[in-house]
Amino acid sequence: MLDLCDEVMGEPAERGHRFDWLLGDPGESGRQQKLPVDAYWPGHQLVVDYRGPLRDRPNQLFDKPGTPTVSGVDRSEQRDLYDMRRDAEIPTHGLRLVVIRPADLDADDRGNLRRNRESDLVAVQALLKS
Repeated sequence: MLDLCDEVMGEPAERGHRFDWLLGDPGESGRQQKLPVDAYWPGHQLVVDYRGPLRDRPNQLFDKPGTPTVSGVDRSEQRDLYDMRRDAEIPTHGLRLVVIRPADLDADDRGNLRRNRESDLVAVQALLKS
């Protein structure tokens, strides 16, 4: 999906970019990790965040229920907190945030992408150009 975004933008994004001002919660030492974004096009002041099916449904391996994170909550709750932080912070720094979800693309009922290049490209074009 990010390759389609690169195609629409006409250049590759910086994948996994970390901004100095987008930080996770402090750990025991007080240190905060920079949170990554999925894709960033500096020349366009555009950030894309793909929020796939693992963000929307429980996953025992991925969520590690009962194991608190540095935020003091389980991993699924921390993801929600960090998504809200991205939603709030990115626009306040003069950047446009586009969130793409499986429902925006050709996906099955579980949110798994079918990888239908033609329809996904049309959807990505509409999302990035809006």
